[in-house]
Amino acid sequence: MSRIKARFEGLRSSGRKALIPYLVAGDPQPRLTVPLMHRLVGVGADIIELGVPFSDPMAEGPSIQQGHERALANGVSLRSVLAMVEEFRTRDQTTPVLLMGYTNPLERMGFAEFTDAAVAAGLDALLTVDMPPEEVGPLNEHLRRAGLDNIFLLAPTTAEARIETISRAATGFLYYVSLKGVTGAGHLDTGAVADRLARIRRCSELPVAVGFGIKDAHSARAIAEVADGVVLGSTLVQLLADTAETESEAVQLDAAAGLIATIRAGIDGADMGQ
Repeated sequence: MSRIKARFEGLRSSGRKALIPYLVAGDPQPRLTVPLMHRLVGVGADIIELGVPFSDPMAEGPSIQQGHERALANGVSLRSVLAMVEEFRTRDQTTPVLLMGYTNPLERMGFAEFTDAAVAAGLDALLTVDMPPEEVGPLNEHLRRAGLDNIFLLAPTTAEARIETISRAATGFLYYVSLKGVTGAGHLDTGAVADRLARIRRCSELPVAVGFGIKDAHSARAIAEVADGVVLGSTLVQLLADTAETESEAVQLDAAAGLIATIRAGIDGADMGQ
């Protein structure tokens, strides 16, 4: 059983929901990423999602785009990110780690070489933003032989027939994008999210995590009432950017941990019906 499947099953058995913080690997500084991962786990993160820096992150809003730019300026590559995962695994063998990235770096490395390096590093899953399910066969062949999960995005505009197609290609969980647009944009309509998740669950038995538009404990709590997991990205990336300008790395870690602890409390309040 994969770490991701085990984590969702464990959470479900205890009546809790997954908290999945998103970080741009190497932002604001490469040396901060692994300590930050450990701190976030320590305050309640269930799965860590690492963004692989890319020159054209089309799914991202301004905060995360700027995080990609900073990480690239810091010299962070796909291999660098895998090295961070490997370092994280020296202390944590249980928390699932997911890479979110784009097709070009994977193709440049080669799917087989990437998969072997990912397994060696201790990675659990991959989400490739710009790879449609119709083209994922060659990559999935390698991921499945290695027992790595392949996570797919679903949007508010995804038709039911396409949800079924994506569900057949996906493992681990499905990632529902709650808004039309990029990360960090728009107003979150939890009623509409609930309706869409009901349709998704008619097509798939995989857990469904929701991201895009979640900014605070209140919105996280509302989403946790209907989803299996909550993804927090832009708010965390922006906080790290803001604190990096004036604060020490210790203060940056404390600020990020404080934010995630607040989100955890909001989600658990939803779990307990409070």
